Amino acid sequence: MTEAAPAAESSRWDHVLRTWRELDVHDGRRAEIVDDDGVVLVAPPPEPHTYIAARVNRALLSTVPDDRGVYQTLGIQLPVVERLYVPDLVVMPESVVLDPSVSPCPADEAELVVEIVSRSSMDVDRRKKLWGYAHAPVPLYLLIDAWDDMGPSVTLYEQPGNGRYNHATTVEFGEKIGLPEPFGLEIDTSRFPRPDQWPS
Repeated sequence: MTEAAPAAESSRWDHVLRTWRELDVHDGRRAEIVDDDGVVLVAPPPEPHTYIAARVNRALLSTVPDDRGVYQTLGIQLPVVERLYVPDLVVMPESVVLDPSVSPCPADEAELVVEIVSRSSMDVDRRKKLWGYAHAPVPLYLLIDAWDDMGPSVTLYEQPGNGRYNHATTVEFGEKIGLPEPFGLEIDTSRFPRPDQWPS
């Protein structure tokens, strides 16, 4: 869905955000702004995708302080690049989530975003969101990719600067990946479903 032209008195980004807020989204779908074409609807994720999100959520909750939350379906805006994403998981201060003056939440307040690649989101998660999160900047981007051409993998992107992440660590499914402070934990990927366990 492409938004109509903005009124002269408001910025393009303000108009796109208004369009996003006014959408009536049904059936578990999510609305995101992933490129210059406007608002797009994202289908509900398949069960293996949801299972992986639950496993990562459980690991994060063991270390996240009480004034932080691990959120699903939380829209975060990246005004510097005029994007709005709904990560599979995002760690955000509760004070930001509960502040109505900053809705949707600014991405630069996120401490970690997690995206789980599905067949329909490969290009968006691997390229467009990687670019967007680096520009925000979000300090940690965890990309869980069962469809990686080199084999199912998990990559942690760190140290954003100049519109890119300057460090990345990749492990195969079955290994553990470490998250630095303020998390200081390892996520065990051994139970993540592989492509043959995803619906065709």
